[in-house]
Order: sequence, then C-alpha cells, then structure tokens
Amino acid sequence: MSPSPIVAAETALLLADLQNDFIHPDGAYGRGGASSPAIAALPERLRPLKERLAAVGVVSVLTQFTLVPGRDGEPIVAPHLKRLRPFLARGDFAPGSWGHDVVAELAPVDVKVEKVAYSAFYMGRLEWVLRKLGVTRLIVGGIVTNGGVASTVRDAHVREFDTTVLVDGCAAFSDDVHDAAIRGLATVCRTATIAEILAESVG
Repeated sequence: MSPSPIVAAETALLLADLQNDFIHPDGAYGRGGASSPAIAALPERLRPLKERLAAVGVVSVLTQFTLVPGRDGEPIVAPHLKRLRPFLARGDFAPGSWGHDVVAELAPVDVKVEKVAYSAFYMGRLEWVLRKLGVTRLIVGGIVTNGGVASTVRDAHVREFDTTVLVDGCAAFSDDVHDAAIRGLATVCRTATIAEILAESVG
C-alpha cells in the first residue's frame, strides 16, 4: 500500500502494550524471565518518532494489557495465558499500577485505553475514543507482533482505519515469528520503517 500525506488531526500513533510489566526488568515479565532483546529495544527506537509526531499534533494512544482484579483481588487470567506465563501474580498489570503504565521512554501519552485480550478493540473503548478524536489513520508500534499488534491491526482493518505497521517498531519473542507476522499483516495494511514515517510530510 502506498503512503499518503500524514494529516496530524486525523492520525494517531498507537503504542501497543508498551508497559513496564512487559518491558522493564523489574516488571512482571522481567521478573518471570520472559524477556527479549528485540522487545527491550523498542522504547528507545520509537521515542524519536513519538516526539516528532507529538510536535506536530499527532495524538498518542497507549493500549494497556490489563489483568482485572477479581475475587479477593486475585487477577483474572485467561487459561491459555496462565499456561504460557504461570508467573503472573496478584498486582501484575493491575489498573493504575506502575507495571500497568507506559514505559518511561515513551511517557507521556495522550490517551490510555485498557484491553483484556489480544485485540485492543475487543470489549473496550478504543474505537469510541478514536472516532471521537476524529482519527482515521493509525501508525502502530508495540508488542507482540504476532499477538496484540496483529489482532488489533486486523480489527482496525475491518473497521476501515487506514493503518500502517512499523516493521522495526514492533517485536515478538523471536525474529522468525515477527517476520512471519509482518508478512501476514501486509495483506491488510501498509508496512513501513520508522525512518520512512519520519521522512514523510505531516500537515
């Protein structure tokens, strides 16, 4: 898909799940030994783009993976996630917590939207927020490429948002998985590098 000029008032930088509990060494995943150099590198890689887009009025939207406290404050964890990440515990990804918040390198963000599944559109307020802000175009970076990013981007496609995925602004737990996910997403969105977006005109 070919690029079109970026209209700041109609564009959002969507930062998928770039939260302390996923990325910071002291977060839930860091403590649980589930880390990746590619994921850890994302905040600094995305920072220049976020700052450039913010300077011209592009809104930044953070999706926040959330473990909702249930009975006695214990987190509600989907069975498949509990099998994959048995280390998840009380307080991890809790609404309003440090772990739930955006990583320091990308703070502040304009809007935060909680999510409870892979897609940030599922049973949440993301679409409502974007429509109210007048957003028709999304530039997406974050984690993981084959999970939250892919699911959110496919849902954006069926909702007719003009979406660009940042090839080097997303990451997964392996490069092969990341590359395969990007190839799959190329059928429903544009893919571009951070440098390519930085070089495009914004009005």
